[in-house]
Amino acid sequence: MKTSTTRFGELEVRKEDILEFPEGILGFESLRKFFIVDPGDSTLILWLQSIENSSIAFPIIEPKIFKPDYVAKLLPSDLNSIQLQDTAGAKIYTILTIPSDISKMSANLKAPIVINNQKRMARQIVLQDSKLSLTHEMYKELKGYIVGYTSDDSRRTTVSLNQEKNENKTTSNSQENSKTNILEQ
Repeated sequence: MKTSTTRFGELEVRKEDILEFPEGILGFESLRKFFIVDPGDSTLILWLQSIENSSIAFPIIEPKIFKPDYVAKLLPSDLNSIQLQDTAGAKIYTILTIPSDISKMSANLKAPIVINNQKRMARQIVLQDSKLSLTHEMYKELKGYIVGYTSDDSRRTTVSLNQEKNENKTTSNSQENSKTNILEQ
């Protein structure tokens, strides 16, 4: 089905990609159907887009990206509310607040979005852990993760053997020239 959005224009959304929030999201309880948009940039930020209101989209991110020790301790009643047995079948995101000064970006670690991947049900759950913040400043952590992220491109890119030999030959020649220059002095 085609859905019009303010931020992303018209998008094609498959029925199986729609998430049902039986209780809505805090402050937006009347909105019950959302889908996740990946804008395809390098920020790792996704968007939770409402189907019922084209102008409502929440920036979300997996908290493990910027806070590897993050744990959402869900009560049995929290799990039951979206028909989960445990968190193994769940995806957990935090909603971001992105002000005009992006370096002040923060994540709501206290009330994550928990998605039952199989049933396509979701809920924003307020966790009982008093140490978790509603406004965890995470820009530096996210930036560090993005800058420090390395991938093994050798699996996707084949380097020509001739190019490698030429590069090795150039390196060898410059090393030989350096040795010769030192010996001549």
